[in-house]
Amino acid sequence: MSYVSVNQLTKRFGSNTVFEDIEFTIQKGEFITLLGPSGCGKSTLLRSLAGLNPVEGGQIIVDGVDITHTAPQQRGIGMVFQSYALFPNMTVAGNIAFGLKMQSLGKAEIQREVANVVELVELQGKENHYPHQLSGGQRQRVALARALVVKPRILLLDEPLSALDAKIRKNLRQQIRSIQKELNLTTIFVTHDQEEAMIMSDRIFLMNKGEIVQQGAPEAIYTHPANEFVAGFMGHYNLVAADKAKSLFDMDVNSKVAIRPESIYVKEQGRECASHISAPRTGVIKNHQLLGNVIRYQVDVDDCELTVDLLNRSSERLLATGSQLELLFNLNEIQPVRAENV
Repeated sequence: MSYVSVNQLTKRFGSNTVFEDIEFTIQKGEFITLLGPSGCGKSTLLRSLAGLNPVEGGQIIVDGVDITHTAPQQRGIGMVFQSYALFPNMTVAGNIAFGLKMQSLGKAEIQREVANVVELVELQGKENHYPHQLSGGQRQRVALARALVVKPRILLLDEPLSALDAKIRKNLRQQIRSIQKELNLTTIFVTHDQEEAMIMSDRIFLMNKGEIVQQGAPEAIYTHPANEFVAGFMGHYNLVAADKAKSLFDMDVNSKVAIRPESIYVKEQGRECASHISAPRTGVIKNHQLLGNVIRYQVDVDDCELTVDLLNRSSERLLATGSQLELLFNLNEIQPVRAENV
């Protein structure tokens, strides 16, 4: 039996329906990411699971018990917000201990539990610091520790890393995933960052306009997008109309197709190609972006602009704007896609 079951959940604000009849299940210990563009309903869904937003219909069942109308503090759910929401007049230890004091635990037990979770989030030596004396990453770890110390059944994370710089963000997401695995803690994480979702998740629930348009393992969603929206949102897919696909790829298709930028190659002199590689097509480079270890080219091929990602092996191999090149397409990686539901 699933640990979390959400059945026909509906949330409205006045006449505005945020989502309607949403359904999904989560297994114990899974790390689920709610991914999607701003305004798609992912944070509202998270807050509804926490009990912070009452719902207009449906059920939320956790470990066999219906908690749809249970008070937030009685759900056994911990939540970490983007804004940290720390008490500025309390030390790190005081902030972490707050939930335990609300449970009326003894002083010795509180000290022991706080010490354990401080070590878990690697904040040793910061126990007597106040929030204003900490970096953004440290404050977020305090917020995480405060949620973990009460031993929640489910941990909800509402874009907790979005205010942090890139280096701290990468380190902290690794730490969160490591802690989640160590505790086998059922976790639901909200982000609009595709890379973050791909790295951290057991499964991704990709949302758009209040619907879960596709759910599955990161690799499955990335390689087999369900529709045009998913293909456009995940991995910078090239979407090619059916008539163009016939001429570019020599394929008999009746719908748009999608091909990832890394599945398009530059023909190299003297290199033999496998049978699943297309005949070469001549293109002209319109512009390029340097993305660290990848160079992203925009290439015009028969009046069709394609995004092509090549490894940045050396500066000497950078292809100049306006130069011609021959492109090859991995035919096994071309995916037909259906139109987005309107």
